[in-house]
Amino acid sequence: MNEASPQRSPNDVARTVADVLHGEKAKLVASLPDNWIAPMIRHFDSDSRFRHVAVNREEAAVGLCSGAFFTGSPGVALMGASGFLTCIYAITKISYTYQIPMLFLITERGAPGDAARYHVSNGLYLRSVIDAINMPAIYIERFEDLHKIGVAYRHASVIGRPYVVALGRNLLKGVA
Repeated sequence: MNEASPQRSPNDVARTVADVLHGEKAKLVASLPDNWIAPMIRHFDSDSRFRHVAVNREEAAVGLCSGAFFTGSPGVALMGASGFLTCIYAITKISYTYQIPMLFLITERGAPGDAARYHVSNGLYLRSVIDAINMPAIYIERFEDLHKIGVAYRHASVIGRPYVVALGRNLLKGVA
């Protein structure tokens, strides 16, 4: 018999993600708002271990993370799925061309369980777009799997390319 996962808050998820990234020596987090990741954005903004930069365009996160790489530490871009989808050209032109690793922490908006009708299109083609540009990705649904973020961050540097970690709704809400 499986025991139910203990209830965790979105702040527990944010703290754990920050601890994993700190363990990997990540220093820069660039973010765009999304209500699923609002607690994580607030955490990074107040966590002195990181330089958090709120950006107004998704492409700015790609530029900041690229610059962070040239200072010795790949950056982390934190955004919703729709934000990620809007910066595909910047990713393929800048990151792929110059072999710049960065980690994209994104929401898995539009997946089953997301009641926001206007995000359905994300669920229809997010994974297909990621696959189409041959970007490595993992999809995390359970709190116990958050350590995989560190694996993805390290692997991005090994392969010299961006890596996507998509975080599910129930995880971000603290119920998985």
